[in-house]
Amino acid sequence: MAEMISVREAAMRWNITERRVATLCKNGRIAGAEKQGNRWLIPADTQKPADQRLKTGAFRKTERAPKLPLPIGVSNYCLASSEYYYIDKTMMIKDFIDERPMVTLFTRPRRFGKTLNMDMLRTYFEKSDKDTSVYFRDKKIWACGQKYRDYQGKYSVIFLTFKDVKFDTWEETFAAIRDIFAKETRRHKELLASDKCDEYSKKTYEKLADGKVSEVELASALLDLSAMLHKHYAVAPIIIIDEYDTPIQQGYQKDYYDKVIRFMRNLFSGGFKDNQHLSFGFLTGILRVAKESIFSEMNNLSINSVLDNKYSAYFGFTADEVMEMAEYYGAADKYDEICQWYDGYRFGKTEIFNPWSVVNYFSNECEPRPFWVSTGSNDIIGEVLAQADEEIYNRLTSLVNGETFTTFIDTGVIYPQIKSNPSTIYSFLLVTGYLKALKTTPSFSGDFMCEVSLPNREISLVYNKEILQRLENLIPPSTAISVQEAIFSGDNARLKAQIQTLLTQSVSSFDTAGENFYHGFMLGLCALLGGAFVTSNRESGDGRYDIQLKPTQKGLPGILIELKAEKNCSDEKLKKLSETALQQINDKKYETELTTAGVRTIYKYGVAFSGKKVEVAVG
Repeated sequence: MAEMISVREAAMRWNITERRVATLCKNGRIAGAEKQGNRWLIPADTQKPADQRLKTGAFRKTERAPKLPLPIGVSNYCLASSEYYYIDKTMMIKDFIDERPMVTLFTRPRRFGKTLNMDMLRTYFEKSDKDTSVYFRDKKIWACGQKYRDYQGKYSVIFLTFKDVKFDTWEETFAAIRDIFAKETRRHKELLASDKCDEYSKKTYEKLADGKVSEVELASALLDLSAMLHKHYAVAPIIIIDEYDTPIQQGYQKDYYDKVIRFMRNLFSGGFKDNQHLSFGFLTGILRVAKESIFSEMNNLSINSVLDNKYSAYFGFTADEVMEMAEYYGAADKYDEICQWYDGYRFGKTEIFNPWSVVNYFSNECEPRPFWVSTGSNDIIGEVLAQADEEIYNRLTSLVNGETFTTFIDTGVIYPQIKSNPSTIYSFLLVTGYLKALKTTPSFSGDFMCEVSLPNREISLVYNKEILQRLENLIPPSTAISVQEAIFSGDNARLKAQIQTLLTQSVSSFDTAGENFYHGFMLGLCALLGGAFVTSNRESGDGRYDIQLKPTQKGLPGILIELKAEKNCSDEKLKKLSETALQQINDKKYETELTTAGVRTIYKYGVAFSGKKVEVAVG
């Protein structure tokens, strides 16, 4: 019987994604491929199939029609669906109507389409003087039948977004929320002249619209406004609150957490708990924040987290959607690169691409960058890292090395747990988009045990830049510059001296226990350097290098670093160990990726550690 290999092994040999290999098997492009259960097996001697997809240049020659602009930062559904390239997510409406929970909470990482989807729901359900059905007649929901069309334009809607409520004090935060309510109240100006509303209700309306309400009065605003809309239209309204937890995160960071939690608890209790003036409610956020009793005793709340299957395909892009988008913009041959950089998320059982990064990738002329990293604050992660012990730090560095591990995940993790239980870092990283759940198993407590990994290359770079940069507090800027100069000039004596100083002055003895620490230490150090993409534990040549610095500008050198570590080494043995590391770079041809990319000058470093001693060999 012929030797067979797995999809993963084939993907590594051919330097394409596992998803692409599986697609080739499914489409009959790989002779002799067999499916056993859920796995494809491929003859070991099979050559990589020729790429028959349309190439960029050929596409542009035959397709000359102007392209729709990319919806970068567009969260208005009417605008996005009519004037930009829009990926149809309207079947989310059908799924909701079929289930019709009273209140639905969607938790997803930032920039995964939450606001756009909430505006889609608002546009579909909301009564309007304009015929808003025109924005759905060419969408999938309209083909589902009259049952679903009957919901279009049937309800009044209260729509609030807290995504920009990021202030240093509770007083400023309250003023901002009060202003958001005032603007939304004025949007329903028909209530002021309504003969269905009594004078007391109209006075309440005027105070809300003028922004002249107290904290107690604003806490009942959802209940008051929904009651008025119910009376006026004789149909209870829909309430949508987008990014509800932004003020809560800000409150935790700026020390007014208890005040914002108390206010939100009262606000949501009036608006969503036993509110007879509510048809349906929707909320979005990054965290569930349920354990603070913000949603206490809300038996009508349906929660959809990153681990749940319902609605899993509606936030972010699926593989088919990205393939179609790549074809449209004449970049079908870039699909594998898009997968390596921006695929890898798993919501429920659905593989998802980061939508923000994919859109920016096409906008950036298909030049990959870590676009997602600059879209928000990660101060919470920095605070968790400040509390992390050696085991947590070693686990995080192992992720950058391409490893996985199984850990407890609580999708209801809350901010105060950070200091009391630093191991919540994994739950935070998963729900905020920095980890992927490869395998999920319910635990005895009702939460989950998950095998986790990094989703893709973009997040690996983010780890280097944001998570491992906790070393920035240990490394003076002048030292970082000296290290950069030594690395880019091939000065091994100077590099050795700088690393030796850092190990001696900045690192406690227990940190030097394992090789993972040294790998993380060097990755963090390299992350502080400019002018290069830092990658770790990736295939090149005949093996996997430890660390590579690929220049972002032509003319700069590329860097390869191989690490070795042993305890209690003599100076002579340590020197030989560094030379062994350097020889491995040459023997395994780790420079292949850099030379293929056109990098002409490549510095190779073999770095050996023993305790706080270091030796550097350069070639």
